[in-house]
Amino acid sequence: MQILTLEQIKKALPSVNLMGEIEKGFVAYSRGNSVVPPVGELVFEDPPGEVHIKYGYLKNDDYYVIKIASGFFENPKQGLPSSNGMMLMFSQKTGALIATLLDEAYLTDIRTAVAGAITAKYLAPKEVARIGIIGTGVQARLQLEHLLPVTDCREVLVWGRDQGKLDACATDMTALGFTVASTLDAADVQASCNLIVTTTAARAPILTGNLQPGTHVTAMGSDTPDKQEVDAGILERADLVVADSIPQCLERGEIAQALKTNAISESEIVELGSIIAGDADGRTSEDQVTVADLTGVAVQDIQISKAVFEAIG
Repeated sequence: MQILTLEQIKKALPSVNLMGEIEKGFVAYSRGNSVVPPVGELVFEDPPGEVHIKYGYLKNDDYYVIKIASGFFENPKQGLPSSNGMMLMFSQKTGALIATLLDEAYLTDIRTAVAGAITAKYLAPKEVARIGIIGTGVQARLQLEHLLPVTDCREVLVWGRDQGKLDACATDMTALGFTVASTLDAADVQASCNLIVTTTAARAPILTGNLQPGTHVTAMGSDTPDKQEVDAGILERADLVVADSIPQCLERGEIAQALKTNAISESEIVELGSIIAGDADGRTSEDQVTVADLTGVAVQDIQISKAVFEAIG
């Protein structure tokens, strides 16, 4: 059994075609070529935190993977990262533990950002006038960084609740090569951006009202049954609503919230892997409003852990 450190993992990542590997995972999932049980979850109140356990395998593959990732939101007050975790790779043939990836949730952050880039690749309008980022944390920065190869747009408006955090985030985003402005009013993002990514742990909608025609929203912060970043009315008015996993999104995230109020029906939802595979239509015109709900699927963890393990050799 190999133990892979965070340093080894970070060194190996640049040699891996993450978008290609994770796209394959989404396609396998949507075509029924994977086994992914429901998400395991632990929720803590004092201090507030959550642990997600995601696991599964691709059929006729060599490995199965169990991922444990936590978020304890008051950790930064103690000078600690809010996220932690690891990925465990086992043999499908014998059940033997092949590798422990001590990634400290880094791979979870990266595979989440890559999924956002994949989603934009298939659903964003061809001409992105301005990118809107909702949130000022690690994922806000990573989502924007991974959009670099997907769109030529370099104009960004970032929203947050704290001006100090907004300023720090804008500085980091500028260093990536973007021209960045900030706002404390989410309506500004909706008014001027046609590619919007939400990255918060909000439990009440931040995006409300109408979006510009042609806007795409990737909502990736709402990964539990009680989180919500996007008002259900936006999904109701959208021309296309996409889930990374329909079964998961029936229970958690933006789609689950919209289903509660009958704003949408299950029959309207299209799965991301089906669009990637060409089995379902994605964006078909530039004036469509599209919304993708990313709750995080185990196939992402399977694909990124396998790719890193094989790259390290």
